[in-house]
Amino acid sequence: MALLGNQTVIHLSEQTIVLFSCALSFLGSTLIILTYIIFKDLRTTPRKLLVYLSVSDWLSAVSYAFGVWRVFHTDSLDCVVQGAISTFANTSSFFWTVAIAVYLYVFIVRSSQRVADSLVLPFHFISWGVPLSITVAALSLSKIGYDASEVSVGWCWVKIRAPDRVLWMLLTGKIWEFLAYLTLPVLYILIKRHIHIAHTALSEYRPILSNRPQSHSFFSMADMKLTLIPIIFIVLRIWSTVRFILLLTDSPARLNPVLVTLHGIGNTSQGTANCIMFVFFTQPIRTRLCKVFCCCCKCGAEAQHSQDDRHRLPPGQEPSTQREEDSTSRVLTDK
Repeated sequence: MALLGNQTVIHLSEQTIVLFSCALSFLGSTLIILTYIIFKDLRTTPRKLLVYLSVSDWLSAVSYAFGVWRVFHTDSLDCVVQGAISTFANTSSFFWTVAIAVYLYVFIVRSSQRVADSLVLPFHFISWGVPLSITVAALSLSKIGYDASEVSVGWCWVKIRAPDRVLWMLLTGKIWEFLAYLTLPVLYILIKRHIHIAHTALSEYRPILSNRPQSHSFFSMADMKLTLIPIIFIVLRIWSTVRFILLLTDSPARLNPVLVTLHGIGNTSQGTANCIMFVFFTQPIRTRLCKVFCCCCKCGAEAQHSQDDRHRLPPGQEPSTQREEDSTSRVLTDK
């Protein structure tokens, strides 16, 4: 990417990579939401919080994809709308990421599910309400618009010509990002430390507990993996922070193509990372998805096989044996 006057030019390769990242994040967030809706027995509160985070990531992926596809050059109406949606969704994603870490800390370290569940309603007020208030304020004061991709990759954010642009960049995202960098590692370390101590204390009883069903454990493996969300968050978001700091120092390094590409991938990949970790790498959900997929493939194969059998029969003859087998198969399936 090169700076041309007051206009930032984005190369086609950067645009293509970031659009592909947006598409993967869109699909990943959608799959997380669908698995929560379909598999009712896996609806834990932490996974519900993950769904709320996925809604924010879904909105971010859609709005970022539109911005990268358009590559705005003026403060047009669609630029402002896209900037407002991405600002709200991105900030909301920060809050929900911290909310999940707080929930896990209270649930695991403080050993209080009742208190942890009571935090869900305040999480909604904070994680949706604060980003919405900030976005409405920025829109009312005409702070959202064309940013010359100084701290973005084609999409709109805070107007680059606004005299107080740094203040609004902080309010509409960066200050919450910095706070998340400080808060998440502390909570994550405390959670992992508590888990390590608990496992050590129970080590002498493992021969006794080895015959107990795994489902009776204090927390499931799926919930344990939610502790990895802060790490995913930091790894993906750090590139955006680096470019923001380079902007403050007026360093041309912020236009480095590799850094810009990493920024675009990082800001649009949280839905993908969460899907890989909490869908494909989570045994109960992966097993159910495999069953659904295999069932669809089996039904398709049986239908094709039945159709081939009918073609081989003489005209007017009914495949009675095949009908009996199909009936038996349906009864066994229903049971």
